[in-house]
Amino acid sequence: MNDKIAAAQKVFEDVVGQTKQSLEGYAKAQQEQLQKASAQLLKSYEELNALTKGNVEAVVQSGTIVAKGAEEAGKQVAAFTQSSLEQSLAIGKSALAVKSIRELVDLQNAYLKSSLDALVAESTKLQQLSIKVTNEALAPLNARVNVAVEKLGKPLAA
Repeated sequence: MNDKIAAAQKVFEDVVGQTKQSLEGYAKAQQEQLQKASAQLLKSYEELNALTKGNVEAVVQSGTIVAKGAEEAGKQVAAFTQSSLEQSLAIGKSALAVKSIRELVDLQNAYLKSSLDALVAESTKLQQLSIKVTNEALAPLNARVNVAVEKLGKPLAA
């Protein structure tokens, strides 16, 4: 009977030993998986951080371009306003020197035509400047969108 008890005890110890080994192997595998997942998560976080930093830099660069464009547009408007005022003063002086109503009407018509032509020309210049600044300001943002799509699209393709 002692032999049977000893044999049963040995079988029990073997089962406990195998179970212990299985549990240790399972725990080790889980720990390795956790380490791999942590490393991958850290790498993803670093990539996302770099992507975000690049996006912020692109926004700052875009804002700088817009600010410079607005400054240039402001200078253009100020120069046009000053030129218009000087032309108005010259026309006013000329109006005081006219000798007939016909001369005054002709002077006024010439002034209105030149003012309208100057306004159209200045509006065209401002529109071209606005388009140029907009395209330049969007360039860094478009580049960042392309980078983001490329980086974020990789896991989907894999």
